[in-house]
Amino acid sequence: MTETLILRELLAAEPGWVSGGAMASKLGVSRVSVWHQMEKLRSQGFGFEALPARGYRLSKRPRMLHAGLVEALLKVRRKSFTFSIEGEVDSTNDEAARQLATGHPAPFAVFARRQTRGRGRFGRVWHSEANGNLYSSFGFRPRIAPERMQTFTLWMGVTICDLVSNFVPVRPGIKWPNDIVFDGRKAGGMLTEARVDADQIRDLVFGLGLNVNSRSSDWPADLARRAVSLSELAGSPVDINRLTAALIGRVLLAYERFADGDHTDAFVRLWNKFDVLRGREVTLSEAGRKRRGRVLGVDDVGSLVLRDEHGRTRGYRAGEVTVEKDG
Repeated sequence: MTETLILRELLAAEPGWVSGGAMASKLGVSRVSVWHQMEKLRSQGFGFEALPARGYRLSKRPRMLHAGLVEALLKVRRKSFTFSIEGEVDSTNDEAARQLATGHPAPFAVFARRQTRGRGRFGRVWHSEANGNLYSSFGFRPRIAPERMQTFTLWMGVTICDLVSNFVPVRPGIKWPNDIVFDGRKAGGMLTEARVDADQIRDLVFGLGLNVNSRSSDWPADLARRAVSLSELAGSPVDINRLTAALIGRVLLAYERFADGDHTDAFVRLWNKFDVLRGREVTLSEAGRKRRGRVLGVDDVGSLVLRDEHGRTRGYRAGEVTVEKDG
């Protein structure tokens, strides 16, 4: 798209200027065409400075997701990968699953500005208003054995923590099995869903909801006490388009490393860095029963390892964790 190519040229020159004539020549279009595209971009929230003999430079970016800008910001462009940005969907996970079911080439990603039926684990509602947050799902066809998927969400979680740490001055944490937190307040959640065909994973959807630029006043009162956004932690709005482009690159690379089995050492290192439960006394609710113990970490298949008051150690593959109050 011409608008993406224009944005790529302007981004590459920042904070300098790009000649309109040079840009038109490089893109193989007329200067009038460049001007028309830039006027279109202005209407979409971009701002440009223009000076005779110097050309143009980018002075303002949109606050909301913009497909052309995300594409222009991608550091690595994989030919087989596509993504779409929707104004509203029921759930990005459901939309990705529908696209996989109808044969959409994978990998791909679906982003939405708003979800009407966003959900987390156990079918819980994920508050998904159009308030500058990130609602995303990635579709894959891994063709790998189901038992290999046990640590997938955990691996993606620490990968995303590592990415998010570049955007805020506070270290994020991963709360087993799928929450991204800051000092106990939730900033993001992940939901992995798969369809199994015989002895292989046929379709895989990895969903991520991340509070980016929402304010506490945007949320219901009970949620505001337990949630936090990246912009609150950073003290200023976060560039959601730059974050999204970086997320695409990280998720695709992490998926490739997982599929190749080349992630194990990095997983151990990152889990030890971002795990917020290790050494904590917790209660694990599992199948209607409560288990109490001290967290020792996770094992090779992603189970949460607890040591109870009698010194017995056991791993749990599923459950809801509540951290006991210190002291």
